[in-house]
Amino acid sequence: MTPTDAGGAAFHGVDAQALFAALPDPVAHLTAGGQVTLNRAAQARVQQYSATGDWMALFHPGSVPAIQDGVQAALRGETRQVTVQVVDTVAPGLLTVAPTAGGALLHLHVARDPLEVALELMDGMGLGMTVQAPDTRILLTNDAAARILGMTQEQLTGRDSMDPEWRAVHPDGSDFPGETHPSVQALRTMQVQRDVPMGVYHPGEATWRWLQVTAIPRRAPGAEQPKQVTTVFADVTERQQMQAEVRRSERRFRSLVEATTQVVWNTDPAGSLQPPQPRWEAFTGQTTDEYQGAGWLNAVHPDDRAGASRDWQRALETGTLYTTEYRLRRADGTYVPMLTRGVPILDERGQLLEWLGTNTDLSAIREAEQALRTLNAELEERVEARTEELSRVTRFSTLLLTAAGESIFGLDARGVTTFANPAAARMLGYSIESMIGQEQHALVHHHHADGSAYPLEDCPIHQTLTDGQTRRVERDVMWHAQGHAVPVAYVVTATHDSAGDVNGAVVMVQDITERVRAQQQLQDLINDLERSNQDLEQFAYVASHDLQEPLRTVGSYTELLARRYQGQLDPRADQYLHFMQDAVDRMRSLIQDLLGFARLSRTELNFAPVALDDLMRAAQQNVQATLTTSGGELTWHTPDQVWGQGTLLTQLLTNLISNGLKFQQPGQPPRVQVTSRRDGDMIHVSVQDNGIGIAPEYHARIFEIFQRLHRRETYAGNGMGLAICRKITEHHGGHIWLDSVPHQGSTFHFTLPAVPQP
Repeated sequence: MTPTDAGGAAFHGVDAQALFAALPDPVAHLTAGGQVTLNRAAQARVQQYSATGDWMALFHPGSVPAIQDGVQAALRGETRQVTVQVVDTVAPGLLTVAPTAGGALLHLHVARDPLEVALELMDGMGLGMTVQAPDTRILLTNDAAARILGMTQEQLTGRDSMDPEWRAVHPDGSDFPGETHPSVQALRTMQVQRDVPMGVYHPGEATWRWLQVTAIPRRAPGAEQPKQVTTVFADVTERQQMQAEVRRSERRFRSLVEATTQVVWNTDPAGSLQPPQPRWEAFTGQTTDEYQGAGWLNAVHPDDRAGASRDWQRALETGTLYTTEYRLRRADGTYVPMLTRGVPILDERGQLLEWLGTNTDLSAIREAEQALRTLNAELEERVEARTEELSRVTRFSTLLLTAAGESIFGLDARGVTTFANPAAARMLGYSIESMIGQEQHALVHHHHADGSAYPLEDCPIHQTLTDGQTRRVERDVMWHAQGHAVPVAYVVTATHDSAGDVNGAVVMVQDITERVRAQQQLQDLINDLERSNQDLEQFAYVASHDLQEPLRTVGSYTELLARRYQGQLDPRADQYLHFMQDAVDRMRSLIQDLLGFARLSRTELNFAPVALDDLMRAAQQNVQATLTTSGGELTWHTPDQVWGQGTLLTQLLTNLISNGLKFQQPGQPPRVQVTSRRDGDMIHVSVQDNGIGIAPEYHARIFEIFQRLHRRETYAGNGMGLAICRKITEHHGGHIWLDSVPHQGSTFHFTLPAVPQP
């Protein structure tokens, strides 16, 4: 078979207009008089960047002279191919300019660069990304990189790693010279530099940001020298700060333990004391060789060794808290009663690292307990001498405190605990006897939740003892006998003597551990929901954006099939082609609406004063065709100015006015009236129509995405317009609502911020 001449009879009789309209690439026809005609692909692309349909809005200004030269050549009968830079792509485009009868045909082909896709992907993941030349000049960067480094993309482009204005440090604070940067090392060694920590100065915030940097060299096939280096970095500042805080807390804890009078010791995971153990050695007088392994038991009283060893082995086997009492021989030979506690220390994977323990001298406590017993005996004798009435009052008060579910403390004017009910003792792990007579602040209220000291003068309970004012604290901590914080809320009320002076206080305390846990779970759920919403918006944007190209191709070829074979097949085939075209049109409209809806979440708002009259004139232009075909009328009285972004507000008004024109009463020309008035710091705008109206039960539903109240055959649309209106309004800090009755028209109301007063 002999192929047909591509430039001759093969295209004889082909409908040029159909081919022009069906091409998936943007095509423009330019007459010698300057009139421009765009095909559908070109119109769809131009509408994104020019409200007036200017074809040249697709190109960067630097490409315009070359395009103009190509057009002049085509008018002289020459065909030119011009490399151009298109505004919305990284990859260059190829513009073919060919002569036609009485003008020039311009065909634009744009390929999407894989690097552009990579930049978008890194942006979506919050990772900075730069592409550098062999001399380390930055050729390309994404938005996340500019945000992390505190510079614009224009400021970053062209800079190199040797630039002295870069301020970078190692984790230890030492300088990070440019010649040692990961990108430079990757270019020199042709090896990937992974997860290099680096601190960089953020000029906008005047702070240091900590990055984790990976540099990947790229080499052209067959070449020995690097072509480029791609650098990806994550902002790990918050993680660094958290790790530093953990280290500070650990040092603070160690210092606190070492400052106590207790005997502090630690063992390996198997339970063996490992030297040095300075506190143990100083107290017992044992040497390193004497206490290693199980030798420490030799310092325990012989009658207590079996119990101490049994409890220790049980703790080692179960990995639980070790608590016991035994008598420990002091260096002078005296046996001292000791309360011994040991805690297993685990890593983040739950693996046992060591045991940390203390021996607390119980001598003073035993003496205090004996003194307390003596005191109690004296008090009992005094109580017996009291009157029967006072006895009844005392018994009633005791029963009341014991039965109370809330923890209750009584304090004297010095802050010393005078009474505590069983609920308070259970909550904080003390016996009531051990709490009475102790300074309440020093015993249970001495530190904040983060471990930092809680000065007495800052304590609300102490302040009430000073000024007599009742105070309610919704969130604080008190410290358990075992050393952990208990979240609490409390009310402190002063008590007064007969002269009216403050002589103490009553503190009612509530354990809010479960409330705090529930609040944290709620916050976690909110954070998960916000992340989910962001992921859904990102998916909607990417999916709708990337679906346009294959849909455009399907639509083009469907239209070609319909034009070429209409009437040549059976009636059912023609009907199938009609169904295909209708489905493609609906899908294209749906994708455009979805893309517009998703783009709203990605748009950075730049607010400025905007006159509503200017917005109305722009909206009137947008709906002029509908006004003409329907015989409708649009009037407005909008003298106010609002604070917002003009393009989005024009879309908001256009959508609402279009709704009023579309849903008209049968036999009546549509009328839409727009008014505005100031309402405090907001501008109240009303869009009233004489259409078919909406039943009250649908007033909230219509603002949801993809919600329709009528069949598509009756009223066209995808159910996105009012959802977009609500999103634009909320982005501006306002809200939108509806007043409507069926067959009596509708009035849409929305508020926008007024221009701030100087």
